[in-house]
Amino acid sequence: MTSLTGKTAAADARVKPETELAARLSREMEGEVLFDRASRGRYSTDASIYQVMPVGVVIPRHQQDLTAALEAARDARVAILARGAGTSQCGQTVGEALVIDTTRWLNQVVDFDAEARTVVVEPGIVLDHLNAWLKPHGLWYPVDVSTSAQCTIGGMTGNNSCGSRSIRYGNMVHNVLGVDAWLADGSEGHFGFLDELPESGPVRALAERVKAIAGNVAPEVREHFPKVLRRVGGYNLDLFDCQNPKPYDPQGRANLAHLLVGSEGTLGVSRRITLQLSPLPEHKVLGVVNFPTFYQAMDFTQHIVTLDPTAVELVDRTMIDLSLENPAFRPVIEKALIGQPQAVLLVEFAGEEHEAQLASLKRLTELMADLGLPEHVVEMPEAAEQKALWNVRKAGLNIMMSMKGDGKPVSFIEDCAVPLEHLAEYTDRLTEVFHRHGTEGTWYAHASVGTLHVRPILDMRRDGARKMREIAEEASALVREYKGAYSGEHGDGLCRGEWVAWQFGETLNDAFRALKSAFDPSYLLNPGKIVDTPKMDDQRYFRFPTRYQRIPLTPLFDWSSWNVTRDPLTGEQGEPGSAGDATHGLAMAVEMCNNNGHCRKFDAGTMCPSYRITKDEQHLTRGRANTLRLVLSGQLGEAGLAGDEVKEALDLCVSCKGCKRDCPTGVDMAKFKIEARAARARVKGLALRDRLVGEMPRYAPWAKRVSGLLRAVERFDLLARPLKKALGLAPERRLPAFTGDFLGESRATSSRVSAGATGEVVLFVDTFNNYLESDNARAAKRVLEAAGYRVHLNVKPGERPLCCGRTYLSSGQFDKARAEAKRSLDALMPFVKRGVAIVGLEPSCLLSLRDEFLQYGFGDEARALSEAAFLFEEFLVRASEAGELSLELKPLPGRALLHGHCHQKAFDALRPVEQVLGWIPELTVTTIESSCCGMAGSFGYEAEHYQASLKMAELSLLPAIRAAEEGDVLVADGTSCRHQIRDGSGREAIHVARLLERALA
Repeated sequence: MTSLTGKTAAADARVKPETELAARLSREMEGEVLFDRASRGRYSTDASIYQVMPVGVVIPRHQQDLTAALEAARDARVAILARGAGTSQCGQTVGEALVIDTTRWLNQVVDFDAEARTVVVEPGIVLDHLNAWLKPHGLWYPVDVSTSAQCTIGGMTGNNSCGSRSIRYGNMVHNVLGVDAWLADGSEGHFGFLDELPESGPVRALAERVKAIAGNVAPEVREHFPKVLRRVGGYNLDLFDCQNPKPYDPQGRANLAHLLVGSEGTLGVSRRITLQLSPLPEHKVLGVVNFPTFYQAMDFTQHIVTLDPTAVELVDRTMIDLSLENPAFRPVIEKALIGQPQAVLLVEFAGEEHEAQLASLKRLTELMADLGLPEHVVEMPEAAEQKALWNVRKAGLNIMMSMKGDGKPVSFIEDCAVPLEHLAEYTDRLTEVFHRHGTEGTWYAHASVGTLHVRPILDMRRDGARKMREIAEEASALVREYKGAYSGEHGDGLCRGEWVAWQFGETLNDAFRALKSAFDPSYLLNPGKIVDTPKMDDQRYFRFPTRYQRIPLTPLFDWSSWNVTRDPLTGEQGEPGSAGDATHGLAMAVEMCNNNGHCRKFDAGTMCPSYRITKDEQHLTRGRANTLRLVLSGQLGEAGLAGDEVKEALDLCVSCKGCKRDCPTGVDMAKFKIEARAARARVKGLALRDRLVGEMPRYAPWAKRVSGLLRAVERFDLLARPLKKALGLAPERRLPAFTGDFLGESRATSSRVSAGATGEVVLFVDTFNNYLESDNARAAKRVLEAAGYRVHLNVKPGERPLCCGRTYLSSGQFDKARAEAKRSLDALMPFVKRGVAIVGLEPSCLLSLRDEFLQYGFGDEARALSEAAFLFEEFLVRASEAGELSLELKPLPGRALLHGHCHQKAFDALRPVEQVLGWIPELTVTTIESSCCGMAGSFGYEAEHYQASLKMAELSLLPAIRAAEEGDVLVADGTSCRHQIRDGSGREAIHVARLLERALA
């Protein structure tokens, strides 16, 4: 039986430690010890281009576990790599080491002093979670990096992270007061201000050693350390230059903790981190400056910063275009544009007084007019629209990585920093470098401090490594010419480690090596970073080396649309590959995951419900994508998609399609799961439960005839429990009640013309709303007729009702699903050709016509059907906006509490529900901010998934339902959602069609 975390007994047997280290860790730790190849593979990558298989992975449950893991690794002389969310872009968090994941349990606030504005936290706490905790106190931690929803304070400290507002608040090193750390020799200590350290002990001894090293190289520090804010390469030796004001502390006090900041875990392992907080700005305004040319945007930045903004962030044309292609970002970015700009700058002002910020916004508009760009500023004084646009900017990396094809924007010179007066010329000349090498770069991020995230588009499977080296050499020469920093934000890692000596000179590089030896003489702490690093283009460490191969397999869906090429110079996308290239396309779709970890977020949105309840990388969209990538490239054996590793990784995937929408690169795990389930079914066969789920549309008419017997069985637990156990169903769940047959009852009247009908529709009634909840179909038909439509039904005398095939897909019976889809397509096409809309009630069924139907290989007919298919409420809104709807509704005083089906959210189809409910007079509509309800078709019925299903519902849905007033109407369009609400709260939810029916005048 599968546990809540999805690990089966077979998996536990494979994980059973065989090495002495793994055995000791399993004995001494309460947390998880993961040495199986799939788990190690999931931790072998971060958001960089690199992949290194770790020795093993541990997830400590508490500080004692952390101590045990560190001591065991040290005794075994195994390298140690502490890791947060794995969002590093330079390979800092990959290595042949024992990986210690602190994110699941070592994530607490330890101490807080509101008056002193300080907080002490464990390293695994996520930045957004910390700021949410601080918000009621009017404080925040202002190093607001774009990955704030998933990155951890420990990782930010290791990288010396910066963020969009560093022009106002500085970097991590300016906001860290102290670090409690474990050292390589097993000792522990508090690293803080030098004048507060103990007179003796290991930390004082290290401080004296550091002072001696720094004193020996003080002239080189003054000469070679870049004089820009964004400088995060090497070690922060400049904090010990006693002849100059300390750059990291307002009082000029040297702080030994600042040596650990930016050290990438090579000097110590953080246990607790003390942070300096800032008052939360009460008011913010945003001005979006649209530029006709990219050069102007760069050139004018130096003038804009004189207005004292808190942030000036760049979004280039490529990022604008890619955002417009994303359904979640399109409406947001459109509001920010004037015409067709080549670049925009997001200029934010923040402070205590709103009027003062509005005045700054006016000065920005006046400045742009003085510089020759009048009426080029979109003003955004409201918080909601600002937040929406900042979310687009924060997704910049993921948006850039959403390019289809093997060519991707590659990070290696991404955050070089140059003085602002040289920014325009630097970007212009670097663009020429890209063109000489036959590629183009993508640009975005921190114009305010001269750090632009630029990524040339390269194919690392072919000649990308060679071009990367050549471009890096030319870019470094430009950085040196402009006296900038080669590493301006994202650290050194495997990507820029070899450039440390180039940036600082051999003398300082030797000093860095001496520092490393003082702290870690055995080189056990994240070796190969900052000092003694490999070459950036060493193929042994690439995720996609030139030897990378994809295993041959024949996928079921047509994935050829992912098999595309893009001209790196023009950005134009080539034609998709042919259907015969679908094998290649499946792998390319999987490889769209860039490992940035956006799926680890816990804010509003759909994904990823299984990760939200487990905090397990295995049950994360990224973890699943990595598992599939490793499988499809033959790195996890020869079983392919039918293997146990794939089954276990997808075990808790509820096919919510949240990743399809919320993942900026469009990873659609639900569709991958269909391929995997079908592959396993071909090899392992189908269980009786799977057949019952898949064949429901066929036996539903017969189940209705014995519904009385089924209800009788349900009432007698001695009969029901053994039956459910035999079928693998949760005994706590009530069996579905087949109580109706709407289509059967309506055959004789299905084509009757409604009085005064002015249009016609096909009401596509699915199995669930036909046989389980017929009242929904009946209500929808009545509302459509009242609105003036002739209603055709998806059934003909003597034939089975049409079906989308969803139950077959979910049970691994792909061929039957495709056959059902073809039958529906053939029957509906005559209506589609006449311009008749196909209207459905169940989101997962109707939206199959807009999703899976397009990948069966049905061609133009499937595309035509997808364009004609609408959910019930979508159709009503569309008709209303076209002036074709005549629907009189009476008041229904009260409140409707709305829960959206996951597929509605994924296809941006929840807003129409809110709109039609808003048509009912005197009805207040409140939408529950929730992820998946957890029922997910048959998932919540399955015995091994019952507890996981309830945990998903308890995240936000069921608490919101229980908090509702007795008179509130609960609205949920999904059959599964309504059943989960009923089972979990005892309350009934209804389809929106039934509420509209009640309101018919």
